[in-house]
Amino acid sequence: MKKVLAGLALLLLVVSVAATKGHAQGNQPTDPGVQAANRNTGAGLASLSTADGSEQYFQNGLSRFEAVDGVSNSSNIGLGPRFNSNSCVSCHSQPAPGGSGPAVNPEFTFTNGTPPLVAPNNSTPSFITANGPTREARFPFFFDSSGNVNTSAPNGGVEDLFTVTGRPDAGSCALSQPPFQQAVQANNIIFRIPLATFGDGLVENLDESTLLSNQSANLNNNFGVAGTFNHNGNDGTIARFGWKAQNKSLELFTGEAYNVEQGVSNEIFTQDRPLPEEDQSGAGLPANCLNLSLQGYPEDKTNYAATPGADQYATNASIPSDTVQFSMFMRFLAPPARGAVVMNGQPVNSTQISKGAALFSSVGCATCHNSVINSTQPSSMTAALSKQPVNAFSDFEIHHMGAGLADNVSQGGAGGDQFRTAPLWGLGERIFLLHDGRTADLVQAIVQHQGQGSEANTVVDNFSNLNGQQQQEVLDFLRSL
Repeated sequence: MKKVLAGLALLLLVVSVAATKGHAQGNQPTDPGVQAANRNTGAGLASLSTADGSEQYFQNGLSRFEAVDGVSNSSNIGLGPRFNSNSCVSCHSQPAPGGSGPAVNPEFTFTNGTPPLVAPNNSTPSFITANGPTREARFPFFFDSSGNVNTSAPNGGVEDLFTVTGRPDAGSCALSQPPFQQAVQANNIIFRIPLATFGDGLVENLDESTLLSNQSANLNNNFGVAGTFNHNGNDGTIARFGWKAQNKSLELFTGEAYNVEQGVSNEIFTQDRPLPEEDQSGAGLPANCLNLSLQGYPEDKTNYAATPGADQYATNASIPSDTVQFSMFMRFLAPPARGAVVMNGQPVNSTQISKGAALFSSVGCATCHNSVINSTQPSSMTAALSKQPVNAFSDFEIHHMGAGLADNVSQGGAGGDQFRTAPLWGLGERIFLLHDGRTADLVQAIVQHQGQGSEANTVVDNFSNLNGQQQQEVLDFLRSL
């Protein structure tokens, strides 16, 4: 039955792609590809910080963002007991620190590098490849005691890829990796890839009234697009970060990531995290896997005894915790700049990109991917965050994206087929696309917005009805972002 369903899904995708190409006239539309090589973004990170003193927090946060965590025998302690990576930048480095996943997958090198970065009793899951997307894995449903998928028992929690077991600084902690191969064979696994964080300080500083007014304008459309907001379960306000807009603030977002992705407890998430199965069984983490850093909890905390160092940014900015400083780095990280597009070694005419922008709007893409939201609220942190337009190409709403993209995982008020409108700023330098990194081709990413129950069906039809030259203009415009 699974093979039949997989075959049907493939057939539908082929038919959909064929329909898109069937309307093209002349040359088939082609994704110009990643534009990082001609934009030189990695040469220097742009900061929104000004002369108000926030630059030292940006630079200090950057240094922590790049730091590698260990279990106990390092200057950055707290790694594990389970983790996906050992630093923020290993997953957020394309095209520069704070970005999305890189071309060379660091997770693959953890067990296959020389020397390996994790103990040899860890193996690399089949879905982690050398040049594939950096991923986290989730099981939509728990397995029952017989090893069968129990669709009456939703899971959805992150299943960390690696354990600290076998490391010399992990003591006697002995943990197994989750049953990834079993999950793959049962089709009970979904993936998420890292999101770029450029410009997130501006996103964080959009007030509720502005977002609600923007939503009201978006609802006045003829494309079948609805959309709603995910909300914070604590105070009820609009959340906006994460693939399902499940997190309210950058500090909450970073605290969760530090705990889930690197296994580091912190002032927001103060305990070591068991796997969902360990919680469900009532066992939790084994006692000998707790407090591996030997300093108590939380492992990441305010540095009460911080002293100035040789680093010019290590005075005032040395006191807050890593979680706060990760947030400061992202908060002051400038949005990505738009740029020229080069295809097959030749620059694309700016007129063609302008035509693509107009078509992007006319077919309905801009109904969700709003080119600009005006404007941020006043900021008491830095003037650079105050009263600024947010050119993110997103409405920060969640939308039903249909059966083809559904992952059957609910987060906050977002259901299994609902996702936040992915911001498109920086798309020109992004390698892997869609929430699970299933493609690196813009044409495929557009086509896969279409499916049973998707709000984007009419918009994708409109794109498909463009001729080949017009479709190319849209693709060129997207890679200019």
